[in-house]
Amino acid sequence: MTGKGRPQKANSLDTAEKQGAKKKEAIPSEKMEKSQEKSLEGEPPKVTNPTKKGTTKTKPEKRCEEKAELQSSEEMTQKQPEAPKDPKKDLREDKTPKASVLKKTLEKLKIKPQARSDASEVVNKLVEAVSTHLKKNTKSFEEVERPLPTGSYYENLKISDPDEFDVMMPIPVERVIVEPFGDDGAFYSVALKRGNSPLKKFQEEDILSASKMLEEFRDEIKKCAKDFPEWKLSRKKKRCPAVTLTTEVNSVTISLDVVLCIMVKSQWPLFTTDGLQIEKWQGTKEKQAYRRKPYYLVPKYQGRETEEKNGVLAKDTWRVSFSHVEKDLIKKHGSEKTCCETGGERCCRKACLKLLKHLLSLLKEEDSSFDEFYSYTAKTTLLHACSSRAKDSDWKYSDLSDCFQLLLQDYVENLEKRCLPNFFIPSQNLLCGLSRTRCNKLARRIQEECNNGFPIFEK
Repeated sequence: MTGKGRPQKANSLDTAEKQGAKKKEAIPSEKMEKSQEKSLEGEPPKVTNPTKKGTTKTKPEKRCEEKAELQSSEEMTQKQPEAPKDPKKDLREDKTPKASVLKKTLEKLKIKPQARSDASEVVNKLVEAVSTHLKKNTKSFEEVERPLPTGSYYENLKISDPDEFDVMMPIPVERVIVEPFGDDGAFYSVALKRGNSPLKKFQEEDILSASKMLEEFRDEIKKCAKDFPEWKLSRKKKRCPAVTLTTEVNSVTISLDVVLCIMVKSQWPLFTTDGLQIEKWQGTKEKQAYRRKPYYLVPKYQGRETEEKNGVLAKDTWRVSFSHVEKDLIKKHGSEKTCCETGGERCCRKACLKLLKHLLSLLKEEDSSFDEFYSYTAKTTLLHACSSRAKDSDWKYSDLSDCFQLLLQDYVENLEKRCLPNFFIPSQNLLCGLSRTRCNKLARRIQEECNNGFPIFEK
């Protein structure tokens, strides 16, 4: 994979130079030989980023990598079997994918306007009914605010069919104590201070019980859905903060995730201090404006539900969410306000993310061991990429092929390190629960597709 601020690779060098791409320096032959030796031992070749050479890693990067090393110590002690030494399969030998293949794929992924209109009409009708029901027919959730649409559909990142919708139902809370549960900064316990909040009924020993609140929320959604027989309530999923309903629109199954959340109007958690690095991308003022917004907590835990810390059970904890900020970042996405607007320069940021999401989806269909590599890891990789390659000129649509390869290189590097910091909470490693073996396996498959011009897109 090639691009600005990236190392050049064997065989792809000549192609990139002929296209007039600016390169800083090639990898010395000695390093390339070492990279090739590692590749033949069964691990993806390591790629050195010249922009990072000779620099000191940030604290979030160090913490993330240290945790990844600690959690995978057992895996590292096991000797990995050697891969067949076939020079023809050296993953360093990239072939520049044809832009026509990528653009043709993007065309196939476009959602038809009529399908979009039909699906959104059905979904909006139910969402409005749920919001009205919570306000008029419940005491616990009568203070619910305007539904907050989130996810790929509302970010214009949905591919193929408009078949998945996510809507958050925010319940405002005043005067709360939010304490971290665990050391990664993503999960919290919540305690209501003195007052007459209708949520007091869900407090147990001064802790707002996420599990009890979600249980009653689900019951209320079930009552509301009775007036919509075309919608079916899906079975409750463990550790899932959403109540999922499904229906069919034009023979396509549509799913709607109605997510309970509490809205906290106070300073963001301390774990977010080093996150949201958008100063070079969207500016310091934008960052400050985002940090003045409320943040949200959804009823989700990790690990065993009975795990206890400081008298709090995991099942009663909340995960912090910045979906509203993600949506806004993706919507604005350019360093210039005219990016992708009429008369402005068209960029390929969203196109690259759609292609990466599609690639992951196809690889999951091919190999179920990749199922836990969620599309959120792709979005997070893009957000980091937008922050490091902040100028619109770094994302020209005419450079789609090179930009996509750079994004893939970022993703592969994260897999090789088994470290992908949450964009808002750098102390949380989004790949910590995945084995190094699986991460390397996915990295190799992505490299193979890139080297061969993405045959998976043409199947």
